[in-house]
Amino acid sequence: MNRDSPTLEDGLVETAEHEPSGPPLPEGIPSFDPNDPVENAVIRRLVGNWHRRATVKRDEPDLDELFDVSRADYPEQILPFHDHPTYLALEPDKRSELLSWAWIAYNRHTVMAEQKVANPAFALVMEGEYPGLSGEALNLSLAQAMVDEQYHTLMHLNASAVTRRRRGHALPDAALPLSHTARVHQELRDRAGDRSEQSLTTLAFATVSEISINAYLDLLAEDQAIQPINSTTAKLHNRDEYCHASISHVLAEMVYHHLDARRRRYFLDMLMQGLDAFVANDYSTWHRIVDLADIAGGHEMLADCQAETGRKRLVRDYTGLHKLVEQMGVADQVDFDWSRSHVAS
Repeated sequence: MNRDSPTLEDGLVETAEHEPSGPPLPEGIPSFDPNDPVENAVIRRLVGNWHRRATVKRDEPDLDELFDVSRADYPEQILPFHDHPTYLALEPDKRSELLSWAWIAYNRHTVMAEQKVANPAFALVMEGEYPGLSGEALNLSLAQAMVDEQYHTLMHLNASAVTRRRRGHALPDAALPLSHTARVHQELRDRAGDRSEQSLTTLAFATVSEISINAYLDLLAEDQAIQPINSTTAKLHNRDEYCHASISHVLAEMVYHHLDARRRRYFLDMLMQGLDAFVANDYSTWHRIVDLADIAGGHEMLADCQAETGRKRLVRDYTGLHKLVEQMGVADQVDFDWSRSHVAS
C-alpha cells in the first residue's frame, strides 16, 4: 500500500468498493470488468462453483474456450533457472511443461498462504487471541477478508484445473511438497515456546504475506505474454490484496504496541523470518518438479542456481514491510538489508 497511515476504516471502505458492476452477484467477490471476456469468465466460473444455482440454470462462460494454448502458463524470466544451459537446451515441449508446473506450484503456494496462514491469523484475531484487538468494525472487516481468501482459493484452483485439462498433463497438486513458506511457518510454530509465541508466529507470517503478496502477484498480473486466464486470475486477486494489506498493516501495529518487550522482540524476529521465507525461491518444490517432469540434469541445474546468491529470491520488492517497520518505529531493530529491494519506496 502506498499510504502514509492506513487505517482499519480504509480497509472497510475499500472492501465495499469491491462489489462488481453488472448482473447481481454475491458480495465479496473480487471486482472485475464485465466487458472484459477473460475477467468476466473467471468470475462467472468462480461464482458458479461457489454459489450453486438453485432455480434458474444459466450458461457459464467456458474458461477452456478462452485458454490460449500458444501462450506460456508462467513468466519464463522469473524461473530461477531461466538462463541456465540445461534449461535452454530442453525441447520446447519440456520447457512448456516446466512452465505449467510453475503455474500449478504458484497456485498451490497461494492456496496454502490463504488457508494455512492468512485465514488462521484472521480467525485468531476474531477469537480474541491478541491483546488490543477487538470491536465490531474489526470483526466485520476480518470476516469479509476471510470470505475474500476463500474466493481467491477457488479462483486459483479453477485456474489449475483448466491448465490440466488444456495441457493434457496430470500435474497433480498432491505430488508437490508443502510450500516453502508454509513449511517454515509450521516449523517455527512447532519450535515456539508457548501458545502466545505460536499465535504471534502466525500473525507475523500473515502480515508478511498480506503486505508483500502484491509484489508476487504483480509479476504475473502485468505480464501480457502469458496465458490470459493466468494473468487475469493474478490481477483479480491483487485488487483485494491491496485492501488486505492495509488491514494487516494496522493489525500488526496495534498488536505490537500491546506486547511486552520480550514478545515484541519475538514478533519482529518472526516478521523477518516470514519475509525471508515468502520472497525465497522454493527449491524443494523445484527439485520435486524436475523429477516429475523427468528433466535430465535437473537437480544439478537447481544446485547451480541455489549456489548463486542472486537467484535465491523470487520477489525483491520489500517496500511494504519496510514501510510497516518504519511506521512502527523499529526499523533499526531488525536485521535486514532493505537496499536489496528492486522497487524504491
